[in-house]
Amino acid sequence: MLPILLSSYFVLVALRPMGGVYAQTTEYSLTFNEASTVVNVNLQTRELRVVQSSGQVVQQIRLSANLDPAAVYTETAAGFTLTNAATDGTVLELAREVDTNAYSQFAVIRNEVPSSVINVDCVNLLATNWYGGPQQKHQYWPVQKLRFNRYSMLSKEANNSAVGDRYWLNAYGSFLYVDPWTPLFVDQNYGQPGFMCFETRAALPYDTHGTSYDVRYTIGVAADARAAHMGAIERILGKPTGHPAESMVMEPIWSTWARYKRDINDAIVRQFAGEIVSNGFRGQYELDDDWEWCYGALTFNQTKFPNIRNTITAIRQLGFARTTLWIHPFINKGCEPWYSEARRRGYLVADHTGNTDTEWWNSVRGQAAYVDFSKAEVREWFSARLQAILDESGIDSFKFDAGESSWTPPDPLLNGPANRRPSQIVGDYLRTVARFGDLVEVRSALGTQDLPVFVRMIDKDSNWGWNNGLPTLITTLLQLNMVGYPLVLPDMVGGNGYDDSPPSKEMFIRWLQANVFMPSIQYSFVPWDFDAETVQIALAMTELHRRMAPAIMERFALAVSDGLPVNPPLWWVDPSDQTAQQIYDQYLLGDDIIAAPVIVENARARDIYLPRGSWTDGNSGELHTGPKWLRNYPVPLAMVPYFTRKV
Repeated sequence: MLPILLSSYFVLVALRPMGGVYAQTTEYSLTFNEASTVVNVNLQTRELRVVQSSGQVVQQIRLSANLDPAAVYTETAAGFTLTNAATDGTVLELAREVDTNAYSQFAVIRNEVPSSVINVDCVNLLATNWYGGPQQKHQYWPVQKLRFNRYSMLSKEANNSAVGDRYWLNAYGSFLYVDPWTPLFVDQNYGQPGFMCFETRAALPYDTHGTSYDVRYTIGVAADARAAHMGAIERILGKPTGHPAESMVMEPIWSTWARYKRDINDAIVRQFAGEIVSNGFRGQYELDDDWEWCYGALTFNQTKFPNIRNTITAIRQLGFARTTLWIHPFINKGCEPWYSEARRRGYLVADHTGNTDTEWWNSVRGQAAYVDFSKAEVREWFSARLQAILDESGIDSFKFDAGESSWTPPDPLLNGPANRRPSQIVGDYLRTVARFGDLVEVRSALGTQDLPVFVRMIDKDSNWGWNNGLPTLITTLLQLNMVGYPLVLPDMVGGNGYDDSPPSKEMFIRWLQANVFMPSIQYSFVPWDFDAETVQIALAMTELHRRMAPAIMERFALAVSDGLPVNPPLWWVDPSDQTAQQIYDQYLLGDDIIAAPVIVENARARDIYLPRGSWTDGNSGELHTGPKWLRNYPVPLAMVPYFTRKV
């Protein structure tokens, strides 16, 4: 193996303290044996620069101000360390991890950083396009447009950040991945426009009780963004171990939530099922909030559902082969005897004073508790209660809501390493509930790319704008795929109709069309609440989705075997295409189908971009050769534009 090369530009007097040497140069270089990637650290400018073989700078990071220009250099087996021997004693390590001809990877590490020390590494966004990052309410795409101000980067309720993975990929073919246990806050386009700063510090919501913390982020480099992302899938993010049932793809899911909210009972549930069938539809029936005696009872309210098994049997006899039930991880105060029992047994997340009080959307402040899934006995207890529901009711599986770490009491005391607080609870919850079969859906995620379940987009709002409206249906799909969650369940057609603002007819239809080439369709607002034309369009779009099901299932299989995204962004078929890199209102199904729905109110035409290749218009049969724009492409209300690649 060739040694790591050291480039000298400026020689100082060399001393050898404690086995190392005071910096003799202004710049050190980490090189690779097989890959042509070069990594330079300049002690005077504090710049970490990563350069591809082409000479392109693919990462440029201004390291934290506490890096001493006279730091002590020590060579290691995989790289080198720079120690602030004369100041705070912190150690910066660069360690080579992967070295192949096509892909290189190294880590930037600071272990045992004193809790009083704050590190700030600022990533230059390099005036290029970036993808990934956390799920957001304003889900702009590409993500360099986002703004963060000292933003805690984890799975949390605020800003719809239920999926909080710390992974960013740029168009030059390089990614950054921050370890999930690093206490990370991000500033992006605040104070320093064009930069994304990683601030690490021992502050809430992370653990504040230790004497030190660890920082680790990984940089990968390949020839282009697609190759770099696949390197991250293979080496870091992982891939799902299985996929949802084909039945969830082939036929729609029908939820009681958006149409009825909490106003459900046996009669309403049966009536809804009858309406679905009488209008020519079928699929999976989902019983949402509010079916319990009280929140956390996990026992059916017999005033609303006198005999739940009879209810489910009646639904099944109408033609619904599968039924699922909404579940959450909370117990409200006053939900007795369940709350007191769980409190007495230590089954609720507590803070360091023993207080278990928290809140969620179905409680007031301090009047709920979060089940503590970090304890093995609690996971078994909760799972047994869920199994009892299935045994009693004949229901097939569950829709699991919440799960974000922000629902715990501030400064939680979890059963695990202190440095994993509070994020540990997310994985512990999801891994508990994912065992309930191939109909499971969850909404939160952090480092759980291996789970074989649908990750549902958090609730969308019924509007045409970027404030969690229709455009973000597509951009959230892309964001989830590009942080390693290819099994995406879109939210309900038309959004949730919050604040007494249900979707219009046009919004409902355009939303459905945007959904057609995604893995599954969820209805709750229904087409027959509008008119006969809407019903006919919905039947046609549902049938078109059904025709896409084999392609979706094929891509599911490739997600499991190879980690490929199911719905990648348009640039996926040609990563060098700078126009495709910026497209936010089209998406791919696999590599061979382009969806180009209308997401603008009153629009009956749109511009469509086709990347390199031969593409057949799915509506007209016309053949096009890309790259090219189709300007002012006509799109009547009943049509969704799509194109298939001629191989």
